[in-house]
Amino acid sequence: MIIQQAFRTNTSIQAPPQSELAGLREMFEEINDRYLVDNPSSYYLKSKRIVDIAISLSVILFILTWLYPIIALLIKLSSKGPVLFVQERTGYLGLEFDCYKFRTMYLNNEANTKQATTGDKRITPIGHFLRLTHIDELPQFFNVLLGDMSIVGPRPHMLYHTRFYSKTIPYYNLRHHAVPGITGMAQVKGFIGEIGGERELRKRIQWDIYYLKHRNGWLDFKIFFITFFQVFEKALGLNKDKNDN
Repeated sequence: MIIQQAFRTNTSIQAPPQSELAGLREMFEEINDRYLVDNPSSYYLKSKRIVDIAISLSVILFILTWLYPIIALLIKLSSKGPVLFVQERTGYLGLEFDCYKFRTMYLNNEANTKQATTGDKRITPIGHFLRLTHIDELPQFFNVLLGDMSIVGPRPHMLYHTRFYSKTIPYYNLRHHAVPGITGMAQVKGFIGEIGGERELRKRIQWDIYYLKHRNGWLDFKIFFITFFQVFEKALGLNKDKNDN
């Protein structure tokens, strides 16, 4: 507040030197850690992990054991390349991890820097179907089982976006105070797929921070089932949105 008033009353004030900026940044990061993110109880975290393991094992054993070979064959028949698309993404506390997806694009040099867009020519014929139904995300249940991801949490961004937006979006890195999820608060609020500019991303970050401050078992339950019905509606053509990321 003091800094804001100073700039309002005296427009001739120059920006502080780099050393002071670094100190201010460190101060604000400490304030963010203390006051903008609530630390959930150990009971919640342990129970959430148990649910993650139970659901991911169920999906892997009862769905992916028979669906994986079918999807793998379709991917191989539609284009050259691996069945899985493995991309480094930013996880809990900023740690990097390999995020798994069924490959939906032709091999290209922009996969780790450019998101899929509406009408993207890089997407294969089977890739359109996989994205429409979100089947391409199913391998991420292996990430959940490994502990790199949770079923519910802020969506993990590619490293390129993390490095870029962490320098321009206030509180961006707060989203890394939770294990990233297959789905999250921002996604059920309609912020899914291609990032439509900085303003839209700010709204996503706001919803991520909202989740961090209010997360509990009931909220996770609601997000999970809202996501389920949204995917079902989208697959039937009742709810159209952009490509997922």
